[in-house]
Amino acid sequence: MEPLLGQLLTPKYDAALVLLSYLISFWGALLALQCAKSMFRKDGSLDWGMTICAAASLGGIGIWSMHFLAMQAYRLSVPISYDAVLTGASLIAAIAISGIALYLAGGHGKFKASGWLAGSLLAGLGACVMHYMGMYAMNLRATMSLNPATVFISAVIAIVAAAAALWLAFNLTQLLHRVAAALVMALAVSSMHYVGMYSANMICTADAPLIPLKIGGNYLDVSVYAVAGMLSLCIFWVVLGRSMDENKLADSLR
Repeated sequence: MEPLLGQLLTPKYDAALVLLSYLISFWGALLALQCAKSMFRKDGSLDWGMTICAAASLGGIGIWSMHFLAMQAYRLSVPISYDAVLTGASLIAAIAISGIALYLAGGHGKFKASGWLAGSLLAGLGACVMHYMGMYAMNLRATMSLNPATVFISAVIAIVAAAAALWLAFNLTQLLHRVAAALVMALAVSSMHYVGMYSANMICTADAPLIPLKIGGNYLDVSVYAVAGMLSLCIFWVVLGRSMDENKLADSLR
């Protein structure tokens, strides 16, 4: 049944997509934790390739892909599409802010509390910026209002999650510990997302706003997985190349 003008729209969630959004966040977090340990060389100089990989893993897969896959799980009684420009800008913002936060927390290969705190604040606020940009990219027959208290709670969750993730990224060495850390981080990112979505009230309007370029449809979740898959392949290519270079260097020193 078509919703009435002025009606409060009640969302429903696709449980399978909620689970998949968590799994993709876990995968991105694990890749980021693996790459972050090699961001700085032994002399303290920055390895740009690994830095970009870590930023793309955390921001592009762990946060952005999780967000838009979870948005596909968010169902209203009106069709939803997305502003392509805002969607693209949110991806760039998530990767750029994640990279800067990882750089600050890494401290040229020496973990420092001041850099960690600054990076945590930046990463947490950056996750909020990306999340709410993604929400405002929604194009539908509804106006959105946000509950300030719930938005604040989501920001606190994001900052605390970022602080935990950055500390773990530069202080854990064993793979099993990193897997556990990625599971916790994905839970925190997902919690921030769903708390943020809970802050939104959608009131039905006559028409959706006109925008020049939009994306949507039944294949958006497939598109998100395609983006995450391409990023993952690029990251594996860089990591494999670094590993081969290190093995060649070790063989030459023997």
